[in-house]
Amino acid sequence: MGIAGRKSFGPRACIVGACLGLLAMIVVFAGVGSASFSQSFVETLPGYPGKLPFKLETGYVGVGDMDEVQLFYYFAESERNPMADPLVLWLTGGPGCSGFSALAFETGPITFNYTDYSGGLPSLVLNKYSWTKVANIIFIDQPVGAGFSYSTTLEGRNSSDTKAAADAYTFLRKWLINHPQFLGNELYIGGDSYSGIIVPLLVTNILKGLEAGLKPKMELQGYLLGNPVTDHFHDQNARIPYVHRVNLISDEYYEDAKSYCGGNYVDVNENNTECVTIMNTIMDCLLQINLCQILEPQCAFSSKKPEALEWDRRVQEAETVRHLLLDDTPMPPLKCRGYHYVFAYKWMNDKSVQAALNVRAGTVENWVRCPKTFTYYTEELSSVVSYHKNLSTTGLRALVYSGDHDISVPWIATLGWIESLGVSVFDAWRAWYNDGQIAGYQVKFMNDHFRLTYVTIKGAGHTAPEYKPKEALAMFNRYLARYPI
Repeated sequence: MGIAGRKSFGPRACIVGACLGLLAMIVVFAGVGSASFSQSFVETLPGYPGKLPFKLETGYVGVGDMDEVQLFYYFAESERNPMADPLVLWLTGGPGCSGFSALAFETGPITFNYTDYSGGLPSLVLNKYSWTKVANIIFIDQPVGAGFSYSTTLEGRNSSDTKAAADAYTFLRKWLINHPQFLGNELYIGGDSYSGIIVPLLVTNILKGLEAGLKPKMELQGYLLGNPVTDHFHDQNARIPYVHRVNLISDEYYEDAKSYCGGNYVDVNENNTECVTIMNTIMDCLLQINLCQILEPQCAFSSKKPEALEWDRRVQEAETVRHLLLDDTPMPPLKCRGYHYVFAYKWMNDKSVQAALNVRAGTVENWVRCPKTFTYYTEELSSVVSYHKNLSTTGLRALVYSGDHDISVPWIATLGWIESLGVSVFDAWRAWYNDGQIAGYQVKFMNDHFRLTYVTIKGAGHTAPEYKPKEALAMFNRYLARYPI
């Protein structure tokens, strides 16, 4: 998902017309937004021929004092044994990316048919490497304002790291109360990208609830994270050593950067002209590199070279989507992954699709996969390493994985904070295999109270299952089955 910088986006004053429009929408919401819980079963979807061969449920769960925040979700049952297989709550990154992004582009049971598109409403195909082959998965639009989630009040629009985690905990409690058949299933919390900030907070909230005896009792077993934002400074600072390792900058540039910048490549002092100069040189080397997967093309729709490096994937995507949605002509050759996301915009903003998903009419004007800016969200926490350290005493199992061709959250940053937890290495760095081929590398950490497996997925990018679906499913399946990866 898109990687946000350290800038926080708080509430902004709206102009009179916009506020009046929002107040008018709240009047519309009053009749539909007060329910604590609603659900519907989806048997057919526009673009898919016939009845869906898996069980799909969508709905809203109200959170907040007056259920003013309505969080939309997609629940796909396991295609193997729903009553025995684990339950996974999956949080998508951003902040503000829709859960549908993970469902359609990463680990869900359906995706888009990219090969036969000639305009109009995109068609759907099954994902043979869906994680729902072995688990029940709830994909949630969170925090409020993501996807089809909305608020019935002005104040309810505001969210933050801690509030997002608290709302997700309330969501999960209410969802399980309304789905008692899954109370006995093993529970895992997962997410990638910016959800690396939220997941450990949510897991901590669940543990506190269990300690306090709150109902329903959850069978929490562990958590999993992919290319997770964890510590803003160290995640970003590791980008320079990483691009040197993969030969995107020369030895000379890297040695100069270390010397002139003192190992700090994030908070550069503008008065340190030597550091500023070498960092600008390095940024020039990366201008036309795909930061989420260095081997894939970086597509843009401008005739001139970009003036500055844009780290936020959401900003990059916004220009691609804007260009490709200007008209309904056939898509260009799908040489760029960013083109794939346009299918979601075309499909999810179709009224027949929203009706099939039982989206409440009038609640969200325009569905966005990952908003360019998330206006009413405050990024409170610059690091959650301390949360992981606390979780390393809890008896949980953790899986942390990295697509090893991602610059935005490089694997060396992730392995670095894992090593800082002080948990002993149980199984040293070695290859792991799928279909007789090396799929990546792994190292296991363990103490008397905690087990963490760190895995790289060879050749994958920022959202690893999107790039290497077969290998990612093999990793996920082995983790849930407690089988060595």
